Amino acid sequence: MQALGKLKDEPGIWATERPVPSIGPLDVLVRVWTTGICGSDLTIYKWGDMVRQFVPLGTVTGHEFVGEIVEVGSGVAQYKVGDRISAEGHVGCGHCRLCREGQAHICPDARGIGVQRDGAFAEYVSVPATNVVPLPASIPDEIAALLDPLGNAVHTALSFDLVGEDVLITGAGPIGVMAAAVARHVGARSVTVTDMNSYRLDLAAKMGATRTVDVSQESLEDVREDLGLEGGFSVGLEMSGAIPAINGMIAALRNGGQMALLGVPPAQAEVDLFRVMFKGITLKGIYGRRMFQTWHKMIAMLESGLDVSPVITHRFPASEFERGFQTMAQGNCGKVLLDWRQIERA
Repeated sequence: MQALGKLKDEPGIWATERPVPSIGPLDVLVRVWTTGICGSDLTIYKWGDMVRQFVPLGTVTGHEFVGEIVEVGSGVAQYKVGDRISAEGHVGCGHCRLCREGQAHICPDARGIGVQRDGAFAEYVSVPATNVVPLPASIPDEIAALLDPLGNAVHTALSFDLVGEDVLITGAGPIGVMAAAVARHVGARSVTVTDMNSYRLDLAAKMGATRTVDVSQESLEDVREDLGLEGGFSVGLEMSGAIPAINGMIAALRNGGQMALLGVPPAQAEVDLFRVMFKGITLKGIYGRRMFQTWHKMIAMLESGLDVSPVITHRFPASEFERGFQTMAQGNCGKVLLDWRQIERA
């Protein structure tokens, strides 16, 4: 089969021929239809010092996908050949306290599809049956291919009660703008999204943001006064990982505000904890999706009218993956999809 692998200790992803994966008795084999390029995939492509610790050379990358089951293991009874599915990308150990409490996304021994085990940038991928998510017919393939990052947005946005609240989102990448759509869908009074990329701020407005702010041109303090927010924003969703954005959000929140952090900052970060303490701000770290509460909630929201389709801005055949990664690296895009049903063979 055709696949994309991290084959060299240098920036890049390379096309490679691999055997179709074999499956165990509790696995399913999936024919991949469509994949999304994630920000973490771009990080693997760029091959910085941090990611080298987690991704073995030779790994087939990719974890956002939709496809069809073509083989089931002998111990799998709940799925069948022909089922259209996506899958959770974190494979927990299944035995530790966190896994048994429904928090397998933070299992200390979890292995990531496309990170520590071969992933979905391929014509076929092997997935544990416990990670499979069956899909209702009402969800189109392209939306199904981005349920993984949508789940990040849903997990972050639903960390706090947003009904009637004034929400600040820092970072207008694909997950940030999807979080804006989620916040409006569940009843936020206002949703302000900040960034310095005009393309992505325009995308945030299309996704439901009531106010967009280019922080290189406008201060959050002025925006807060303009919106007439007494004391500041009530809920913050931090999606950028940028230290100025994190500290700017802390400053912009009202006393007693709540803040969920999904963006990954540098290893060493100077955060204004003094202000966090004296303003009584609640901080919550977010990683991945709650398994499988988040999946249930996001699918239910999609079935009840949540529209995240504007976030999909670019589509390429899988054979043109380099264009996909270059588009992601340039930043003037939302979600970039690769179609694995369009394969060019030598």
